[in-house]
Amino acid sequence: MALDHSHNPLVRYFKLLGPGLVTGASDDDPSGITTYSVAGASFGYGMLWTALLTLPLTIAVQLICARIGLVSGRGLAGAVRRHYPRPFLYAACLLLLAANVFNIAADLGGMAEAVRMLTGLPALVSVPLFGAAILIGTVYTSYATFARHLKWLTAVLFAYIAAAFLAGPDWGAVLRATFLPSIRWDALYVGTLVGVLGTTISPYLFFWQASQEVEEDKARGQHTAAQRRGATDHELADARLDVTTGIVFSNVVFYFIILTTGSTLYRAGHREIETARQAAEALAPLVGEGAYLLFTLGLVGTGLLAVPVLAGSASFAVAELFGWRSGLDLSPRRGRGFYLVFTGAVVAGMLLDVLDTNPIRMLFLSAVLNGVLAPPLLLLVMLVGNNRAIMGERTNGPWLNALGGGATLLMTAAAAAFFATSWR
Repeated sequence: MALDHSHNPLVRYFKLLGPGLVTGASDDDPSGITTYSVAGASFGYGMLWTALLTLPLTIAVQLICARIGLVSGRGLAGAVRRHYPRPFLYAACLLLLAANVFNIAADLGGMAEAVRMLTGLPALVSVPLFGAAILIGTVYTSYATFARHLKWLTAVLFAYIAAAFLAGPDWGAVLRATFLPSIRWDALYVGTLVGVLGTTISPYLFFWQASQEVEEDKARGQHTAAQRRGATDHELADARLDVTTGIVFSNVVFYFIILTTGSTLYRAGHREIETARQAAEALAPLVGEGAYLLFTLGLVGTGLLAVPVLAGSASFAVAELFGWRSGLDLSPRRGRGFYLVFTGAVVAGMLLDVLDTNPIRMLFLSAVLNGVLAPPLLLLVMLVGNNRAIMGERTNGPWLNALGGGATLLMTAAAAAFFATSWR
C-alpha cells in the first residue's frame, strides 16, 4: 500500500483507502443489516454496547490479517499452507466454505425478498438474476470497478442515522445501554448476541483482507511472493488507517441500525422481524412510504458488494491450498480453478434458496453460524500473526495480541454460551 505521500493529508487519506474500506463496507451485508435489526427490535437499546466492544477487537483482527498479507506476500491460506500441517488448512477451508455458501444463500435470498416486497417479483426469478449479475460482474470485469460503483449504494445505510434522530430516542437510555452492558442468560438473547458478533467479526473477512493486500501488490507489478514479501513502516501505517476507516464505518452503521430499530420497532411492540417489510419500517420516520425503497436499495447494494467478497474469500483460500493462480483480475482461462470455486460457491448459494426458507430468518441464522465457526479461524489468525517464520520481525505487538486474543476469547465464550443455552 505504498503511496506517494502527498503534502495534503486529506488527499493522501482518500488515496490510501482500499481493501480495508471495501472489507468494512461488505461487513454490513444483508445478513448484518438483518441481524442488527433483529437485535434492536428484540431488545431495544439492550445490545448497543456490542458496537462499542467489537470496534477495537474487529480493527485488531482485520489489521492482523492485513499485516499477514503485506508481510508474507501471500494470503492467509497461502501462509498457513507453507508452515502448518495440511489437514489444519483443509479443516479451515472446509469451515470457511460451509459458512460462506450459507451466507451467500442468505444474502441472495434477502436481496430477493426485498425486491419482492417492492415489485412482487418472485425469488425464483430474482435470485438467478442476482447470481448471474454477480458472476458476470466479477468474472468478466474488474471487481475494483464493480465495487467502486456499488460502494455508493452502501451510503444508503447512513439513512439509519437520520432515522434514529427523527425517531426521538431516549438519549439517557441510549447512553446507559452503550456503556453499561445488560446481559441475559437465555436462548434468545445469547443466540442474538452470537449472531451480532458473528456478522461483525466474520471469518470470510479474515481471508479476504489478507488476499486483497496481496492483490494490491500484484496490481503494482509485484507478481511473485518474493517481490511482495516484507512491508515498510509506511505501508503498515497506511494499512492501519485503511482498516480502521473501514471498520469504523461498519460499526457506526451497526450501532445506528440497532438504535433506529430500537427506537421504532421495539417501541411500537414489533419484537419479531419475519419479513423485509417489517424490517424496512424502521426507516419510516425518515421517508415514510419511501422506507421500502430505501431499505431495498441498501439491502441489494450491500448484497451485490458482499456476495463477491464471500465467494472470493473462499476462492482465494482454496486456490492457495492447491497452489492455483488466484485473483479477481485474472481472465477466466488463466484463473480456471479459482473461478470454478467462485462460481460453485455462488451457484450452491442459489440452490440453497430453492429450499424456500424464510429469507429473514436465514439471514439471521447465517450470522449465528459465522459466530459459531469463528473461534477456530480466529485462533488460526493469531497463530500466523505470531509466527516468526512467516512474519519475521513484524509479528503481532502487545496491543494486537491483547485485542486479537480478546476477540478469540469473546467469540469462544459466546459460542459456548450459545450451545449451553440451546440445549437447556
